[in-house]
Amino acid sequence: MKNEATASELLNLLNSAIARELQVCKQYMLQHAIGSGQESAVPGKTPRAEQTRFVASHSPYWLPGASLKKIAITEMTHAEAIAERVVLLGGEPTTQPEAITIGKTASEMLENDREQERRAIELYRQIIGVAGKEHDDVTNKLFQQILSDEEKHHRVFSDLLGGG
Repeated sequence: MKNEATASELLNLLNSAIARELQVCKQYMLQHAIGSGQESAVPGKTPRAEQTRFVASHSPYWLPGASLKKIAITEMTHAEAIAERVVLLGGEPTTQPEAITIGKTASEMLENDREQERRAIELYRQIIGVAGKEHDDVTNKLFQQILSDEEKHHRVFSDLLGGG
């Protein structure tokens, strides 16, 4: 990177991305676990069988447990890749996630999760712009790939809320 101020800006943005990825990874996994646990408590249903079914199926909002868990794992791999990039750029990756918000209802969870993905899309477009200005093709390519995943996650939550 040529411009030290831009390099610092990029590292700050990358650490914001790590904090966000750590947040949603934990948030989505906890939502999955809570929903699976609530469903498992229904009389006559076995906990193991319910873990493969749907989270929050007691409401009009269906949150596929397996999909939520997969998204959480994807977010974890994003955090790892971004942290590696921060180190390669000479920075120190953050260990602190943004605030985790679980939500009390399936609707709250989905609305919040969709908003988290919208914010990620906005942040990652900003990172792509800064990386482009710095001619950092590796960071640019990494965030193009991550952005694609985040746009898919946003669509999943939008579809579940009926907002396609």
